[in-house]
Amino acid sequence: MNVSLEQLRRCHVAVDLGAARTRVFVKGMGLVVDEPSVAAVNTRTGSLIAVGELALRMTGRTPDYIRVVRPVSGGSVVDIEMAQRMLRHLLGEKLRRTLRRKPRLRAAACVPHDADPLAQRAAVETLVGLGARRVELVDTLIAAAVGAGLPVEEPCATMIMVCGAATTQVAVLSLGSIVTAERVPIGGDAIDHAVIQHLRQQHELMLPSQSVRPLQLALSGGGLSPNGPESTEIHGRDVATGLARSVHVDTARVREAIHTPLTSVLDGIGKVLRSCPPDLVADLADRGIMLVGGSALMPGLDHMLREATGMPVNIAERPDVCAVLGLGSMLEGKIETQRLDPLAD
Repeated sequence: MNVSLEQLRRCHVAVDLGAARTRVFVKGMGLVVDEPSVAAVNTRTGSLIAVGELALRMTGRTPDYIRVVRPVSGGSVVDIEMAQRMLRHLLGEKLRRTLRRKPRLRAAACVPHDADPLAQRAAVETLVGLGARRVELVDTLIAAAVGAGLPVEEPCATMIMVCGAATTQVAVLSLGSIVTAERVPIGGDAIDHAVIQHLRQQHELMLPSQSVRPLQLALSGGGLSPNGPESTEIHGRDVATGLARSVHVDTARVREAIHTPLTSVLDGIGKVLRSCPPDLVADLADRGIMLVGGSALMPGLDHMLREATGMPVNIAERPDVCAVLGLGSMLEGKIETQRLDPLAD
């Protein structure tokens, strides 16, 4: 499925349904929603109790009859009805009334690279259920590249890495299209899980579910760089006694614990570079890799990639919202070239 820039300019709303956060951009209004993709449901009555930040704070703190759910996984909608209810509450009554005034409401949505037809259909049905008469799908890699300010329409290579909560997408773009891309089922959540498992197995310590991201806790100050502090203190709950306890964690051991998931990401970058034409790889030696996505802010990730690839690595100015802002730029007609292919097959 392909969509032209002219079709995108007719859209009124841009939506980025991510595994970690949901973002909505309205033409003429800008970014109006940026909340966690979380909903709390009363299992006895089926009513929606909370969404977004409030629902996220409820995680691990609710009675048995309240369930905290995530209707989006890996960038794809897995529960259409719950995603619709979540979006409806996130938008609010005032904004929904504004959108209902549009005679033929059109929406655009980001979808992961190589999303299967079922995932694409789920994204479409989610927005149709909110009143959209037509939904255009845009590859997340293209939208994020535009939002990061990369010259994707030029006849030279640009490399982008979208670091999400559940997946990492890597691509080389040229002339407004994706030359080669790879999607790795490893994201920030997998790396955090590796840290949690390390603390449980080596220190018999459990972190609260709503604590600061485990990797940032364990590597505060030094990140993935070997020049960071040798140890850091972490507070949690003792596995055996259930009492609060503090331990000093060797950061070198933490870096070893997350080596496996990070190796998968490096393998994905290697596959993209091996399948890329030599002339474009030569361009990348100067331009390097642009990191976007919420997990791009992982401490020391840019340093690790720079050491492993030998290429320059940069982090976008606002990496977490690049995709939805890029899609918003297409809606508002700020991308002039007609060579841009918003959904590359």
